[in-house]
Amino acid sequence: MPIFTTPFAQLDLLRQPEQQDEPLQAFDAADEYLLNHLHELALHEQGLHANSRVLLLNDSFGALAASLAPHCAVTSCGDSHLGFLALQKNLARNQLPATTVTFVPASQVPEGPFDWVLIRVPKTLALLEEQLIRLHGQLAPGARVIAGAMLKHLPRAAGDLLERYIGPVQASLAVKKARLLSATPTAKPAVVSPYPSRYALEQPPLQLLNHANLFCREGLDIGTRAFLPHLPKSLAARRVADLGCGNGVLGIAHALANPQDELTLVDESYMAVQSAAENWRAALGERPVTIRAGDGLAEQAPESLDLVLCNPPFHQQQVVGDFLAWRMFTQARAALVTGGELWIVGNRHLGYHGKLKRLFRGVEQVAATPKFVVLRAIR
Repeated sequence: MPIFTTPFAQLDLLRQPEQQDEPLQAFDAADEYLLNHLHELALHEQGLHANSRVLLLNDSFGALAASLAPHCAVTSCGDSHLGFLALQKNLARNQLPATTVTFVPASQVPEGPFDWVLIRVPKTLALLEEQLIRLHGQLAPGARVIAGAMLKHLPRAAGDLLERYIGPVQASLAVKKARLLSATPTAKPAVVSPYPSRYALEQPPLQLLNHANLFCREGLDIGTRAFLPHLPKSLAARRVADLGCGNGVLGIAHALANPQDELTLVDESYMAVQSAAENWRAALGERPVTIRAGDGLAEQAPESLDLVLCNPPFHQQQVVGDFLAWRMFTQARAALVTGGELWIVGNRHLGYHGKLKRLFRGVEQVAATPKFVVLRAIR
């Protein structure tokens, strides 16, 4: 495994979730560029010392936080629970106490004032916009705000958002296919955030709230739309999980149609969990439910569920693949009782039917559209 080397540290880092023969690193050239640039600025312009307050936004696997933790007061804020687990593991792996970094989920607002803000530009620009709006009033005098990304993941709109909410932006030269955007904070009026956004669902009739980093924030995604009419109904009380719940629509719709069932909604996005909790209360009031941020069903007791509903993701940040879906299927099998069922929706071309047959004793197609299939797998 390559060592991440910058003027601040040499680190052995892991991605989360771990997979055998991991083809990808837990850092990239944009992380390296941000830290090298910070080191140059700290030497020549504005010091970086033990009391300097540094805010890191969207530090995917803790490369920035673990590098800076011995040198200053680090707050890391991101929307990925897997990212938080990676930070914890990578601090421990490099003999750094967990207390050296303060982690704030993206569902909460980090409290400044901060002397430095380093940003990894996220895939969802709505998340970046929300984070920049929240920086209002949180920057110390003379603070520096620097965003970094690989060129292929750096849209022009990212610079426009920095200019709108922080101040004039200067783009760096590209180094190893990475670029930095440095924004000079200027006095700006406070802005009312456009997030969360909302949309209405006709069947079941719901108003769904969606915080900034949600997938398909402006309307129901077509996979879920294909799944909703086929959610299983039963008169028997069941223990049910909505795995990768997003805004909670599958779990909420199922709960409305099955008032006797006991629901658990889990997602690795803190903003998804926040949205799901608010939507559940709006639709179902004080009906008991468990809603949590988690690494899928990794924390679920074995054989403790009767039914799992899942619209699996096919990407982790900018990385596309079925690794996360396969992991979710494996977790679901472990969490289900014998005879328990996993119901999923997926793109036809992903071939989930064959994958599920390797894990479950029975797999059948419940419904299909030209693009999607709904599958039922029996443990």
